[in-house]
Amino acid sequence: MSRHTKIVATLGPASSDPATLERLIQSGVDVVRLNFSHGSAEDHIRRAVQAREAALLAGRPVGILADMQGPKIRIGKFEVGKITLQRDAEFILDARCELGNGQRVGLDYRDLPRDVKPGDVLLLDDGRLKLGVERVVGHEIHTRVKVGGELSNNKGINRQGGGLTAPALTAKDMDDIKTAAQIGVDFVAISFPKGSADMYMARQLLRAAGSSAVLIAKIERTEAVANLEDILDASDGIMVARGDLAVEVGDAAVPALQKRMIRAARERNKLAITATQMMESMIHSPVPTRAEVSDVANAVLDGTDAVMLSAETASGKFPVEVVESMSRICLEAEKSAEVTMDRDFLDRVFVRIDQSIAMAAMWTAYHLKVKAIASLTQTGSTALWMSRLNSGVPIYALTPEISARNQMTLYREVYPLLMSQIHADRDVLLWEAEQILLEQGVVDYGDLIVLTIGEPIGAPGGTNTMKIVRVGDSPKPGVE
Repeated sequence: MSRHTKIVATLGPASSDPATLERLIQSGVDVVRLNFSHGSAEDHIRRAVQAREAALLAGRPVGILADMQGPKIRIGKFEVGKITLQRDAEFILDARCELGNGQRVGLDYRDLPRDVKPGDVLLLDDGRLKLGVERVVGHEIHTRVKVGGELSNNKGINRQGGGLTAPALTAKDMDDIKTAAQIGVDFVAISFPKGSADMYMARQLLRAAGSSAVLIAKIERTEAVANLEDILDASDGIMVARGDLAVEVGDAAVPALQKRMIRAARERNKLAITATQMMESMIHSPVPTRAEVSDVANAVLDGTDAVMLSAETASGKFPVEVVESMSRICLEAEKSAEVTMDRDFLDRVFVRIDQSIAMAAMWTAYHLKVKAIASLTQTGSTALWMSRLNSGVPIYALTPEISARNQMTLYREVYPLLMSQIHADRDVLLWEAEQILLEQGVVDYGDLIVLTIGEPIGAPGGTNTMKIVRVGDSPKPGVE
């Protein structure tokens, strides 16, 4: 329980057998990601069941994140699978072409000819190839190759600077949201949202399907950067999806944007996940590069809630080793994380009682140098607010709700624990929380801890009490 930053690992062929999945969770995975860009609904349902079984065996809570595919802005297929484009060659993107060749290729996104104009630059295969648009003739986009190379089937297309009109939620996504609700996932990530309207629609679809999952917006379009605040207000968190984002805004702009986005999320009491190519070399290598170590560490120092692995655990050769390496890097970076509690409180205004109690608990824990904070919570909101400030004090969130426990697996510096609420007596519950922390080995007799609870017991949003206790000083209520 010592690592503050959470680890998200994508499941795939390399990590789907029960033995490997259990080792991944034991190595430190906090949330597993189901990538709906690949596989069938049955695949995702099976992996979710396996993940829950592995979590039970490992004795650790693990959340499940469903990542929607979003619009397929891609080229079609070639007769021979792939071609090589030479610099200055003419090449046509043809919305009506069935099988491509050395002169033209089809489009999965058939509205692309309406979205581009002469002078635009199209980036293919994550920016590895560049095509300059010279003219648009009906369903054909005539281009000239600026940067050539090998081009194979179904590679992605971005317009430099953004501006493609494809909707964030496709018919497939709408079906996949129903599947995610059926699975009972804890988080749903929406790909390529342009503004808050996309997120509001996704939330409506989720709720209509019977899901209360946490909603994550993937920031990967230029328009999303411009609308970041509105998107944050409509979401529960964001994913800094650096792959497509770098293609649209330019790779040099991404590091500063990453810091800005994580800071904005924390200021609005939202979650932040940092993703894409974090440990890419470990798909084939048992050790990371020095640059990857620095990348992960910097995300931790930026204050991200979680760092994410994609192909590294989905299809890589060393899925367990990459999780162990990432965990080690996070732990080391956290040792040097700056604690700015006093500065973080400047100019803050609290309008809710439960939020005020959460902030009071953080202030007290930091200045009194307590061993731990124990938050008795129904929904996890109090623990979330606490986790937005870096106090250096671990937060143990005790809840009777399995869904709340699983959703808190993504909160930085929060360690969720199940606690039955068979009593309606506040003092009995606080004493039992103290016993759970002792059983977990995270506190000892004589340690100071801060406890928060709400009355009436069991009412969501009702945290209204903070108590400072020395572990072991109080007998069990009702016992002389």
